[in-house]
Amino acid sequence: MPTVEELYRNYGILADATEQVGQHKDAYQVILDGVKGGTKEKRLAAQFIPKFFKHFPELADSAINAQLDLCEDEDVSIRRQAIKELPQFATGDNLPRVADILTQLLQTDDSAEFNLVNNALLSIFKMDAKGTLGGLFSQILQGEDIVRERAIKFLSTKLKTLPDEVLTKEVEELILTESKKVLEDVTGEEFVLFMKILSGLKSLQTVSGRQQLVELVAEQADLEQTFNPSDPDCVDRLLQCTRQAVPLFSKNVHSTRFVTYFCEQVLPNLSTLTTPVEGLDIQLEVLKLLAEMSSFCGDMEKLETNLRKLFDKLLEYMPLPPEEAENGENAGNEEPKLQFSYVECLLYSFHQLGRKLPDFLTAKLNAEKLKDFKIRLQYFARGLQVYIRQLRLALQGKTGEALKTEENKIKVVALKITNNINVLIKDLFHIPPSYKSTVTLSWKPVQKVEIGQKRASEDTTSSSPPKKSSAGPKRDARQIYNPPSGKYSSNLGNFNYERSLQGK
Repeated sequence: MPTVEELYRNYGILADATEQVGQHKDAYQVILDGVKGGTKEKRLAAQFIPKFFKHFPELADSAINAQLDLCEDEDVSIRRQAIKELPQFATGDNLPRVADILTQLLQTDDSAEFNLVNNALLSIFKMDAKGTLGGLFSQILQGEDIVRERAIKFLSTKLKTLPDEVLTKEVEELILTESKKVLEDVTGEEFVLFMKILSGLKSLQTVSGRQQLVELVAEQADLEQTFNPSDPDCVDRLLQCTRQAVPLFSKNVHSTRFVTYFCEQVLPNLSTLTTPVEGLDIQLEVLKLLAEMSSFCGDMEKLETNLRKLFDKLLEYMPLPPEEAENGENAGNEEPKLQFSYVECLLYSFHQLGRKLPDFLTAKLNAEKLKDFKIRLQYFARGLQVYIRQLRLALQGKTGEALKTEENKIKVVALKITNNINVLIKDLFHIPPSYKSTVTLSWKPVQKVEIGQKRASEDTTSSSPPKKSSAGPKRDARQIYNPPSGKYSSNLGNFNYERSLQGK
């Protein structure tokens, strides 16, 4: 077991040998033996072993194993020094092995070590991206759960920081190929991270690239299988996948397959859906996703059938007016509750798909059903006007901080919802019905276009999921507006705002 003095002496021999350093194998072996010494000897060995590593290819395995021993030492300072030097071993065929070792070291709970491992991985990524990916994906596919989790997070956060000359087309193709292998068995959270990784690749931000991603998501969503509304994992998988697909849709990347599945499989089971996340309004969540997708639906095989399903579901949320008794009062105990948030989604979806079959209301419905629909529309529109006036009155003159109170935030959202419904209903009152109006869904930001600038025609944004049951990521808070039941009230303070917050 060499002493500190012996380590320095043999280091001097190697340093002075210059071009003949490879002839001093015995001196390098002494340095390798330093890993068996005390703290000082190990610390020196951690620095000296990598410095001369490339000159002794016949001792490569011994040198890497010695450095790896130091990376697992009980002394944190020795571990950090050894990890810091690991990239010097990443030469030729050794690089994938070093990448594999570094990936395993991601499991450390020491924050300083963790940062060193991240930096080391990034440095060898710049040397050989393919070799580094080989080590990372090897551990993702076969490593322990903690290593797999952190390797995926490394890719999802660090890839975007790498320069274009590192992330070449070939490298991106390798990432896609390896990711597909992983996606055969992932949790919901892992699926979201891989979609973040893939949607960030330059080669997948084209129309054909995003179409490829949509097909990948559709495969994960298992759209060929019958939907089981009572299975939380099945519901969670569909929600996870659809959320990932929505940002990919555009006028050239259609949502037809997803919209069809929602109309045929999900809408008929809307009332029996099992929520995968406590507190989630699952019915509204589904309707919002359908509304967002409906704008980009292409040609649908069973358009009339699916429009009818959408129409029937809309009727469920647009009640008939209550019957009046002889004295003019309601014959029933109370008027139906008008669920504006749900109606906004369903009306918008019906409006978008209705454009593809504009004579649906006039030619595809019998006279009785059309009359029933118009009565419901009129009743809903009448209540709508009252609420819009009351909301505008309540918000009149309020600016800045006054609009940031919780109550006024909900009223602002309510006004967006009711205005949207108002515009859509007006279109359907036309004879024949019109589908020309454009509205921005209440939970979506209004897109401003600068004068003289052309709006981008393509969206460049960017779970099978469960290997194990995994609740979907929480959506940001979003207000749901449900006005009161009973007579139209002029007293806004009596409004029964439902503060159930879901959605993006």
